[in-house]
Amino acid sequence: MDFLEKLLNINSNYIVIGLLTIFFLMEQLFANPFAFRKRGKHLFQNILFQITLTLLNIFVIVLQVKAIDWLNAQKIGMLFWLELPLWLKLIVSVMLYDLTTYWIHQAAHKVPIMWRLHRVHHSDTSMDSSTTFRFHPLEMILVYQVGNVITAGIFGTDVFSMALYYFILNIFLFLEHANLHYPNWINKTLGMIFVMPDHHRVHHQQEQFYTDSNFADIFILWDRIFGTFKTMPVSQMKYGLEEFEGDKKQSFWYLMKSPFINVKKR
Repeated sequence: MDFLEKLLNINSNYIVIGLLTIFFLMEQLFANPFAFRKRGKHLFQNILFQITLTLLNIFVIVLQVKAIDWLNAQKIGMLFWLELPLWLKLIVSVMLYDLTTYWIHQAAHKVPIMWRLHRVHHSDTSMDSSTTFRFHPLEMILVYQVGNVITAGIFGTDVFSMALYYFILNIFLFLEHANLHYPNWINKTLGMIFVMPDHHRVHHQQEQFYTDSNFADIFILWDRIFGTFKTMPVSQMKYGLEEFEGDKKQSFWYLMKSPFINVKKR
Protein backbone atom coordinates (compact mmCIF):
# COMPACT_ATOMS: atom_id res chain seq x y z
CA MET A 1 0.00 0.00 0.00
CA ASP A 2 2.95 2.37 0.64
CA PHE A 3 4.10 1.83 -2.94
CA LEU A 4 0.61 2.63 -4.24
CA GLU A 5 0.50 5.82 -2.18
CA LYS A 6 3.87 6.94 -3.59
CA LEU A 7 2.70 6.10 -7.11
CA LEU A 8 -0.51 8.12 -6.76
CA ASN A 9 1.37 11.06 -5.26
CA ILE A 10 3.18 11.57 -8.57
CA ASN A 11 1.92 14.70 -10.29
CA SER A 12 -0.72 13.54 -12.79
CA ASN A 13 0.61 16.01 -15.37
CA TYR A 14 3.91 14.11 -15.43
CA ILE A 15 2.01 10.85 -15.94
CA VAL A 16 -0.02 12.08 -18.92
CA ILE A 17 3.03 13.73 -20.50
CA GLY A 18 4.94 10.46 -20.14
CA LEU A 19 2.07 8.42 -21.60
CA LEU A 20 1.63 10.83 -24.51
CA THR A 21 5.37 10.70 -25.26
CA ILE A 22 5.41 6.89 -25.26
CA PHE A 23 2.29 6.39 -27.37
CA PHE A 24 2.92 9.24 -29.81
CA LEU A 25 6.45 7.96 -30.40
CA MET A 26 5.14 4.43 -31.06
CA GLU A 27 2.65 5.88 -33.55
CA GLN A 28 5.56 7.34 -35.53
CA LEU A 29 7.66 4.17 -35.37
CA PHE A 30 5.10 1.47 -36.12
CA ALA A 31 2.50 0.90 -38.84
CA ASN A 32 -0.86 2.60 -38.25
CA PRO A 33 -4.35 1.30 -39.05
CA PHE A 34 -5.37 4.86 -40.06
CA ALA A 35 -3.10 7.16 -42.03
CA PHE A 36 -3.32 10.96 -41.83
CA ARG A 37 -1.14 14.00 -42.41
CA LYS A 38 -0.17 17.01 -40.32
CA ARG A 39 0.36 14.97 -37.15
CA GLY A 40 2.40 17.73 -35.54
CA LYS A 41 -0.37 20.30 -36.04
CA HIS A 42 -2.96 17.80 -34.81
CA LEU A 43 -0.88 17.15 -31.69
CA PHE A 44 -0.47 20.88 -30.98
CA GLN A 45 -4.20 21.59 -31.31
CA ASN A 46 -5.11 18.78 -28.89
CA ILE A 47 -2.43 19.72 -26.34
CA LEU A 48 -4.03 23.18 -26.08
CA PHE A 49 -7.12 21.53 -24.55
CA GLN A 50 -5.01 19.86 -21.86
CA ILE A 51 -3.17 23.09 -21.06
CA THR A 52 -6.49 24.95 -20.68
CA LEU A 53 -7.93 22.23 -18.44
CA THR A 54 -4.78 22.13 -16.29
CA LEU A 55 -4.95 25.90 -15.69
CA LEU A 56 -8.64 25.77 -14.76
CA ASN A 57 -8.10 22.75 -12.53
CA ILE A 58 -5.73 24.72 -10.30
CA PHE A 59 -8.89 26.06 -8.69
CA VAL A 60 -11.47 23.35 -9.38
CA ILE A 61 -9.65 20.24 -8.12
CA VAL A 62 -9.34 21.78 -4.64
CA LEU A 63 -13.13 22.20 -4.49
CA GLN A 64 -13.70 18.64 -5.73
CA VAL A 65 -11.37 17.14 -3.13
CA LYS A 66 -12.86 19.22 -0.30
CA ALA A 67 -16.39 18.17 -1.30
CA ILE A 68 -15.50 14.45 -1.33
CA ASP A 69 -13.57 14.72 1.96
CA TRP A 70 -16.59 16.41 3.56
CA LEU A 71 -18.94 13.65 2.36
CA ASN A 72 -16.56 11.02 3.74
CA ALA A 73 -16.31 12.83 7.07
CA GLN A 74 -20.11 12.65 7.36
CA LYS A 75 -19.94 8.93 6.43
CA ILE A 76 -22.31 9.46 3.53
CA GLY A 77 -22.55 6.65 0.99
CA MET A 78 -23.20 2.93 0.69
CA LEU A 79 -19.62 1.76 1.30
CA PHE A 80 -19.85 3.08 4.87
CA TRP A 81 -22.52 0.47 5.51
CA LEU A 82 -20.13 -2.37 4.67
CA GLU A 83 -17.02 -3.78 6.33
CA LEU A 84 -14.62 -4.43 3.47
CA PRO A 85 -10.86 -5.05 3.39
CA LEU A 86 -9.01 -2.00 2.09
CA TRP A 87 -7.86 -3.73 -1.12
CA LEU A 88 -11.42 -4.83 -1.94
CA LYS A 89 -12.84 -1.39 -1.17
CA LEU A 90 -10.32 0.13 -3.58
CA ILE A 91 -11.30 -2.24 -6.39
CA VAL A 92 -15.01 -1.69 -5.79
CA SER A 93 -14.52 2.08 -5.62
CA VAL A 94 -12.65 2.17 -8.94
CA MET A 95 -15.44 0.14 -10.52
CA LEU A 96 -18.07 2.49 -9.06
CA TYR A 97 -16.32 5.57 -10.42
CA ASP A 98 -16.23 3.86 -13.81
CA LEU A 99 -19.90 2.84 -13.57
CA THR A 100 -21.00 6.40 -12.77
CA THR A 101 -18.91 7.69 -15.67
CA TYR A 102 -20.58 5.13 -17.94
CA TRP A 103 -24.04 6.56 -17.18
CA ILE A 104 -22.83 10.16 -17.41
CA HIS A 105 -21.18 9.39 -20.74
CA GLN A 106 -24.40 7.88 -22.04
CA ALA A 107 -26.32 10.97 -20.90
CA ALA A 108 -23.77 13.16 -22.71
CA HIS A 109 -24.90 11.54 -25.97
CA LYS A 110 -28.62 11.92 -25.26
CA VAL A 111 -29.03 15.30 -23.53
CA PRO A 112 -28.61 18.06 -26.17
CA ILE A 113 -26.82 20.59 -23.94
CA MET A 114 -24.39 17.91 -22.75
CA TRP A 115 -23.81 16.68 -26.30
CA ARG A 116 -22.80 20.19 -27.40
CA LEU A 117 -19.85 19.90 -25.00
CA HIS A 118 -19.13 16.23 -25.57
CA ARG A 119 -19.15 16.39 -29.37
CA VAL A 120 -15.83 18.28 -29.14
CA HIS A 121 -14.22 14.94 -28.28
CA HIS A 122 -16.02 13.15 -31.11
CA SER A 123 -15.10 15.87 -33.60
CA ASP A 124 -11.62 14.44 -34.17
CA THR A 125 -11.50 13.03 -37.70
CA SER A 126 -7.87 11.85 -37.27
CA MET A 127 -7.89 10.06 -33.94
CA ASP A 128 -4.57 9.27 -32.27
CA SER A 129 -3.08 9.27 -28.78
CA SER A 130 -3.42 13.07 -28.49
CA THR A 131 -7.21 12.74 -28.90
CA THR A 132 -7.14 11.73 -25.23
CA PHE A 133 -6.78 15.48 -24.52
CA ARG A 134 -9.55 16.66 -26.84
CA PHE A 135 -12.30 17.33 -24.32
CA HIS A 136 -13.95 20.68 -23.77
CA PRO A 137 -12.67 21.90 -20.35
CA LEU A 138 -16.21 22.83 -19.26
CA GLU A 139 -17.34 19.25 -19.85
CA MET A 140 -14.51 17.85 -17.75
CA ILE A 141 -15.26 20.26 -14.90
CA LEU A 142 -19.05 20.68 -14.93
CA VAL A 143 -19.92 17.12 -15.94
CA TYR A 144 -17.27 14.58 -15.03
CA GLN A 145 -15.73 16.22 -11.97
CA VAL A 146 -19.16 16.98 -10.56
CA GLY A 147 -19.93 13.33 -11.37
CA ASN A 148 -17.05 12.26 -9.11
CA VAL A 149 -18.61 14.16 -6.20
CA ILE A 150 -21.97 12.54 -6.93
CA THR A 151 -20.28 9.13 -6.93
CA ALA A 152 -18.78 9.84 -3.51
CA GLY A 153 -22.15 11.03 -2.22
CA ILE A 154 -24.01 7.90 -3.36
CA PHE A 155 -21.39 5.19 -2.83
CA GLY A 156 -18.99 6.62 -0.25
CA THR A 157 -15.91 6.49 -2.48
CA ASP A 158 -12.94 8.58 -1.38
CA VAL A 159 -10.21 10.77 -2.91
CA PHE A 160 -7.56 8.03 -2.74
CA SER A 161 -9.68 5.61 -4.79
CA MET A 162 -10.49 8.45 -7.21
CA ALA A 163 -6.75 9.04 -7.70
CA LEU A 164 -6.29 5.31 -8.40
CA TYR A 165 -9.21 5.41 -10.83
CA TYR A 166 -7.67 8.29 -12.79
CA PHE A 167 -4.25 6.63 -12.81
CA ILE A 168 -5.77 3.52 -14.42
CA LEU A 169 -8.10 5.59 -16.60
CA ASN A 170 -5.25 7.59 -18.15
CA ILE A 171 -3.51 4.40 -19.25
CA PHE A 172 -6.72 3.07 -20.80
CA LEU A 173 -7.50 6.36 -22.57
CA PHE A 174 -4.13 6.39 -24.32
CA LEU A 175 -4.46 2.71 -25.25
CA GLU A 176 -7.96 3.27 -26.64
CA HIS A 177 -7.21 6.36 -28.72
CA ALA A 178 -3.73 5.51 -30.01
CA ASN A 179 -3.39 4.97 -33.77
CA LEU A 180 -1.72 1.58 -33.37
CA HIS A 181 -2.34 -1.99 -34.48
CA TYR A 182 -3.37 -4.32 -31.66
CA PRO A 183 -3.60 -8.14 -31.87
CA ASN A 184 -7.13 -9.47 -32.43
CA TRP A 185 -6.86 -12.01 -29.62
CA ILE A 186 -7.05 -9.34 -26.91
CA ASN A 187 -10.69 -8.61 -27.86
CA LYS A 188 -11.66 -12.18 -26.99
CA THR A 189 -9.66 -12.38 -23.77
CA LEU A 190 -9.13 -9.11 -21.90
CA GLY A 191 -11.92 -7.63 -24.00
CA MET A 192 -14.52 -9.70 -22.18
CA ILE A 193 -14.04 -7.49 -19.10
CA PHE A 194 -12.02 -4.44 -20.10
CA VAL A 195 -12.41 -1.81 -22.81
CA MET A 196 -10.06 -2.61 -25.68
CA PRO A 197 -8.97 -0.17 -28.44
CA ASP A 198 -11.24 -1.81 -31.04
CA HIS A 199 -14.21 -1.31 -28.71
CA HIS A 200 -13.55 2.39 -28.28
CA ARG A 201 -12.87 2.87 -31.99
CA VAL A 202 -16.45 1.79 -32.62
CA HIS A 203 -17.55 4.57 -30.28
CA HIS A 204 -15.72 7.10 -32.49
CA GLN A 205 -17.28 5.76 -35.71
CA GLN A 206 -19.00 8.57 -37.62
CA GLU A 207 -22.33 6.75 -38.00
CA GLN A 208 -24.47 7.57 -34.95
CA PHE A 209 -25.75 4.01 -34.56
CA TYR A 210 -22.20 3.09 -33.54
CA THR A 211 -21.27 6.38 -31.89
CA ASP A 212 -24.03 5.75 -29.34
CA SER A 213 -22.43 2.57 -28.02
CA ASN A 214 -19.46 1.31 -25.98
CA PHE A 215 -19.68 4.11 -23.40
CA ALA A 216 -17.42 2.51 -20.78
CA ASP A 217 -13.87 3.74 -20.20
CA ILE A 218 -12.28 0.86 -18.27
CA PHE A 219 -14.82 -1.95 -17.82
CA ILE A 220 -16.62 -2.99 -21.02
CA LEU A 221 -18.73 -5.11 -18.67
CA TRP A 222 -21.08 -2.14 -18.26
CA ASP A 223 -21.84 -2.05 -21.99
CA ARG A 224 -22.27 -5.81 -22.12
CA ILE A 225 -24.60 -5.80 -19.10
CA PHE A 226 -26.73 -2.79 -20.11
CA GLY A 227 -27.01 -3.62 -23.82
CA THR A 228 -24.90 -0.83 -25.33
CA PHE A 229 -22.08 -3.01 -26.66
CA LYS A 230 -21.44 -3.02 -30.43
CA THR A 231 -18.65 -4.19 -32.73
CA MET A 232 -17.60 -3.53 -36.31
CA PRO A 233 -14.47 -4.30 -38.39
CA VAL A 234 -11.68 -1.75 -37.97
CA SER A 235 -11.29 -1.57 -41.75
CA GLN A 236 -14.80 -0.09 -42.07
CA MET A 237 -14.38 2.69 -39.52
CA LYS A 238 -14.46 6.39 -40.27
CA TYR A 239 -13.75 8.70 -37.36
CA GLY A 240 -15.26 12.01 -36.35
CA LEU A 241 -18.45 13.94 -37.09
CA GLU A 242 -19.41 15.10 -40.57
CA GLU A 243 -20.28 18.58 -39.34
CA PHE A 244 -16.69 19.06 -38.08
CA GLU A 245 -14.82 18.08 -41.24
CA GLY A 246 -12.34 20.64 -42.57
CA ASP A 247 -9.24 22.29 -41.10
CA LYS A 248 -11.13 25.33 -39.76
CA LYS A 249 -13.52 23.21 -37.72
CA GLN A 250 -10.66 21.11 -36.35
CA SER A 251 -8.93 24.14 -34.80
CA PHE A 252 -8.72 24.65 -31.05
CA TRP A 253 -10.48 28.02 -31.08
CA TYR A 254 -13.37 26.82 -33.22
CA LEU A 255 -13.89 23.74 -31.05
CA MET A 256 -13.76 25.80 -27.85
CA LYS A 257 -16.61 28.01 -29.05
CA SER A 258 -18.53 25.23 -30.83
CA PRO A 259 -20.83 24.37 -27.87
CA PHE A 260 -22.17 27.93 -27.98
CA ILE A 261 -22.89 28.14 -31.72
CA ASN A 262 -25.16 26.22 -34.06
CA VAL A 263 -23.02 23.71 -35.94
CA LYS A 264 -25.24 22.40 -38.71
CA LYS A 265 -25.13 18.73 -39.64
CA ARG A 266 -24.58 17.94 -43.29
